[in-house]
Amino acid sequence: MTVRRVNVAILVLLLVAFLIILHRNLLNLNDFLKQENQDTAPGMVLPFETDFLSDHEVIRSGDEIPVVITAPEERLGAAVTAMNSIHRNSKANVVFNIVTLNESVVHLRTWLSKTDLKHKIIIFDLKILAGKISSDPQKLEAVKPLTFARFFLPVFLPDAEKAIYLDDDVIVQGDIQELFDTSIKLGHAAAFSEDCDSAFSKGIVRGAGNQNSYIGFLDFKKEAIKKLGMKANTCSFNPGVFVANLTEWKQQNISRQLEIWMERNAKEDLYSKTLADSITTPPMLIVFYKTHSNIDPLWNVRHLGATGAGNRYSPQFVKAAKLLHWNGHYKPWGRSSTYSDIWDKWYIPDPTGKFHPIRRHAEEK
Repeated sequence: MTVRRVNVAILVLLLVAFLIILHRNLLNLNDFLKQENQDTAPGMVLPFETDFLSDHEVIRSGDEIPVVITAPEERLGAAVTAMNSIHRNSKANVVFNIVTLNESVVHLRTWLSKTDLKHKIIIFDLKILAGKISSDPQKLEAVKPLTFARFFLPVFLPDAEKAIYLDDDVIVQGDIQELFDTSIKLGHAAAFSEDCDSAFSKGIVRGAGNQNSYIGFLDFKKEAIKKLGMKANTCSFNPGVFVANLTEWKQQNISRQLEIWMERNAKEDLYSKTLADSITTPPMLIVFYKTHSNIDPLWNVRHLGATGAGNRYSPQFVKAAKLLHWNGHYKPWGRSSTYSDIWDKWYIPDPTGKFHPIRRHAEEK
């Protein structure tokens, strides 16, 4: 009887061992099938062809992080370079929502086919600006339609609850997940970096007038502005980099509020003449007056495109910055700009040969 019990115990142990081995084999088969599916996934794009990006594919996980960026034809290289810097400095599951005009779609698709950027191309409908910008021919010529794309984020991302908007003249050196995780206060629809948020910001704008306060952007002599009761010395913010709570944005109908001020400015000329080329900042300053949260200043180290920017920042500070922003006249793909070598690091050549950084093109000749 004892021998029989021992045999039964042995048989049970053998059965358990067999089941464990079978389970492990099934798990290995499952992993293998997953890898096979990843390699043959529909819509997968070929990796970069340059040696710079020939390292192993980064495994990306987590919820999608929607990033909205515009791409006008003459600045496609800027948008692609900005996106590449984001992609290579993060393991986050970033989806780039690229807003462009119909004329640039083919060129953009060709360029992106040489990358592994996860993206969606959105065509901006110019009809949305009807009656919202000045009909003055001189002013109309200076208007860049895609600069208004940031006003309509819920239209581009109807299902997203949160998103990041970035100008194309940026390079991201930090992990974009950190910016996306910015805490936005209850009742606020967006978080920006204020122009008075640190000593380096104050120093860079003093030489250019009152560009760190509302009076530099709005004409406080106009009755419509006076009635708002805003203080002229209120610190302004930069709308070239921000995180949006799209649920709150829709609830407060932010897009319509911005449209209303665009329409009023077209009729009443409400913006300050000090910054005649700034047509997107003023309505945002009005709508978000004292009702926005703040992002870490290192996520918008700006004015790199201004005169004398190279003397304002130390190389150590620039290296520590999470995001570099060349707002101003001098762009890193232009003839003369500070820290253009950093931008060059992330530049991907245009496969069609249409776009060339101006200074590089001159050197090649």
